[in-house]
Amino acid sequence: MKQETNEKGYPDFNFLAGERLLIDKPYQWTSFDVVNKIRNALKPLKLKVGHAGTLDPLATGLLIVCTGKLTKTIDALQAQEKEYIGTFTLGATTPSYDLETSPNQYFDVSHLDEEQLRNVCQRFVGELEQYPPAHSAVKVDGERLYEKARRGENVELKPRKVSIFAFELTRIHLPEVDFRVVCSKGTYIRSLAHDFGKALSNGAYLSKLRRTRSGQFHVADAYDVLELTNHIRSLKETGC
Repeated sequence: MKQETNEKGYPDFNFLAGERLLIDKPYQWTSFDVVNKIRNALKPLKLKVGHAGTLDPLATGLLIVCTGKLTKTIDALQAQEKEYIGTFTLGATTPSYDLETSPNQYFDVSHLDEEQLRNVCQRFVGELEQYPPAHSAVKVDGERLYEKARRGENVELKPRKVSIFAFELTRIHLPEVDFRVVCSKGTYIRSLAHDFGKALSNGAYLSKLRRTRSGQFHVADAYDVLELTNHIRSLKETGC
């Protein structure tokens, strides 16, 4: 939810006291790229800046960035349920479970029908154990899994308990299916794509992802990061 805005369309920010900024993360930006862009725009103020809930570089959508004293609320924000929309591509798998890596296995999808696909969705609603992708930021022995994966190391992954509150297909046009998911903190949609393919005795990877909501906060209320940082710099230049 955006605050009341002035004639320029922005609230009267108080970054030192703390701001909660809703950002629409651009494609191919890391979550840390967004944080660094905002931190640099705020210089020379030496403020804490952090984000609640990492998005992969190939994902877009809602990223909550906190400044100042509101960084203390990050853990609570991260714990809120999330909503995503996106696309699974059936008939193939990739090592990263998304488009970061190329397909390494292919499957025939000609026998799949809408009833099968929708029935499989229901298997994933509820509490389940999910393995994180080998190409993920999860730490094992103090090192990110993706760093080990890039060296070709095999790591024994441990499952995590996550909850899927809603999982529906919004468009079926094989080999692609569009989806909407509402889930708990820590859910990997890439892993959901991979597991969805396995449940069909087929393959699937995540080809598009957008976070639309986190708790009560919606991407429709989010700022464009470049427009926001330009506005922050203009405030410094005018002495506001």
